[in-house]
Amino acid sequence: MPTRRSRPAPRFLFPVFRAMAVLAVLASFAAFASARASDSVLDQAMARVFVVRSADTGDRFLGSAFLWTEGHVAVTNAHVVGEAQEVRLIDQQGTSQIGRVIGRDRVRDVAVIAVVHGMAGLQPGPIPALGEPVWALGAPLGLDFTLTRGMVSAQARQVEAAVPLRLLQHDAAVNPGSSGGPLIDAAGRVVGMNSRIADGSRHFIGIAFAITAPDLERLVQGLIDGSLPPVPDLGLLLRPVSRQIAAALGVAPGGILVDRVKPGGLADRAGLQPGDVIEATAGVALDAPGDLAFALERAVPGGALMLGLRRDGVSATATLTFDHAPDVLARPEADSAAPTSHASYRLAALGVKLDALAGVTEVTDNSPALFAGLAVGDRILRLNGQPMDAAALNRFDILAPVLILIARNGGATAHLILDPWDKGGGLRPTGGANVLDPDVVVF
Repeated sequence: MPTRRSRPAPRFLFPVFRAMAVLAVLASFAAFASARASDSVLDQAMARVFVVRSADTGDRFLGSAFLWTEGHVAVTNAHVVGEAQEVRLIDQQGTSQIGRVIGRDRVRDVAVIAVVHGMAGLQPGPIPALGEPVWALGAPLGLDFTLTRGMVSAQARQVEAAVPLRLLQHDAAVNPGSSGGPLIDAAGRVVGMNSRIADGSRHFIGIAFAITAPDLERLVQGLIDGSLPPVPDLGLLLRPVSRQIAAALGVAPGGILVDRVKPGGLADRAGLQPGDVIEATAGVALDAPGDLAFALERAVPGGALMLGLRRDGVSATATLTFDHAPDVLARPEADSAAPTSHASYRLAALGVKLDALAGVTEVTDNSPALFAGLAVGDRILRLNGQPMDAAALNRFDILAPVLILIARNGGATAHLILDPWDKGGGLRPTGGANVLDPDVVVF
């Protein structure tokens, strides 16, 4: 059979093809332009971003913040400011000011700082659609005033089951130091505040989370006027009733199993016991552990929440009362007495144990030594520039912050500043998951 040849297109169609090609190029350019914020929008947004540093002589880098709405306050994460009452804010022009922390919510991870600034802040916008472009502004890894671009990966992700927030997931690169920086849309509106990366990772792996602008609006205003209800600490360890657990208990999957009850806590006073299965709150079934956090948030203003339980195969109820729940505003008291502190310390009092060769064999959790960067396996070579053996190190009275030269495993050396009086809390990667059992949720 002879081969058929395709006929060339008639010449009169060539102008049509050219026009279609031009339209395709224009459409592509328009799509690119619509997915890009203008330089002026990005510049204006960056002019409202702050680098946050400690207000003391240590001048430690803490993270990022940004000017909010009318420009009277800056917003950041509670984990950025830690326990500090004041922080130093530096804008893109290099102007520095001391800002007073006027409110913080450690559970929802939001803090508000009073500032004096000559411009309006960033305005909140709606939650973008899936796939919409977003830009993250801040100081990742201490790199001041950095801009990265990504898109919305998910609109409502509850990252920590004990926290009543659904975060915006995106893939704009953020890293330690980006916390507290704004996430903006193409119009320059704040759509979120960058707060964390995927649990289990110290650096960005393509998954980042931001507190949404609608949540920020209510949280910031609630912290300013004192109306924000706290998220109570129930004193519970819970785990979801999986299919495997349900089969073992002879119940349907769903609800949450009580692992542990803290003596004297809210749950203990309500009569909850290990082995209870919490099936419902206020008559509404719990499909996931995270549902309890939102039920608690709704119930706190009313002072109580009724739980539907199954105990030893029998239905029961328990009522949580929130009369003694702590206030989250945490405003500093002007007339409060200054806390007392020790005039001197020794390494042992700071949780550091040494072997005969000045090698570190133990560092207590949450100690100044741990926050300074000291780790098991390090060997102390010098203290304040002077070589010392283990005996001299253990006898040394620390009267002021000291400079320690250490040798790491493998021989690398580094200097650390150990300050027992530092209240900044240090900088460590944190996560809500229990590293030994990721199913366990702390309420």
